[in-house]
Amino acid sequence: MPQAVIFDYGVGNLLSLKTALEKAGLSASIGTTAKDLMKADAIALPGVGSFTAASSKLDAVKETLQTKIQEGTPLLGICLGLQLFFESSQEGPGDGLSLFKGKNMQLPGTVKVPHMGWNTLNMVKPNELFDGIAEDTYVYFVHSLYPVPKDKKIVCTTTQYGTTFTSSIVSKNIYGTQFHPEKSGDVGIKILKNFVKTVVR
Repeated sequence: MPQAVIFDYGVGNLLSLKTALEKAGLSASIGTTAKDLMKADAIALPGVGSFTAASSKLDAVKETLQTKIQEGTPLLGICLGLQLFFESSQEGPGDGLSLFKGKNMQLPGTVKVPHMGWNTLNMVKPNELFDGIAEDTYVYFVHSLYPVPKDKKIVCTTTQYGTTFTSSIVSKNIYGTQFHPEKSGDVGIKILKNFVKTVVR
């Protein structure tokens, strides 16, 4: 069974993601070092936490992550994990992984923040991560910021909440969701199973 490593940069919610990845068909463990990442068939960067704190923890494994991505290892970023794909965040100082140009912006003050609960996906670009997922499917969000990619071609889905924001991206073997598949019931497991298919190719 392919081995997924969830990288722990001090955020919560790791066990629910581990359980969901195992339900989707991966053997999942939690890792904290470059050595842990080197043996991974897939890597997940989990959600919920501080961009500044997480980016400083990622500094130690940035080169290893980039090597694994270049080798074709699938990478899944969830919520904060997706935001760390970009260069910077309005939340605070710190350098993201800069896998893509762009920054993370605060949701507008016209809506209740954090955005917490179920909301719909508007399909922008068909791809393997959302195979079998219908337009306007509900998924679960908990966030105050959202990514603004410079390259709009990587945007897969958008969601409306005070503004229309990027709710998922796909580029080659890099996948990111602003929502939490591990909290999105059967739909979330289906999305994670689609991710697993990219691992076992």
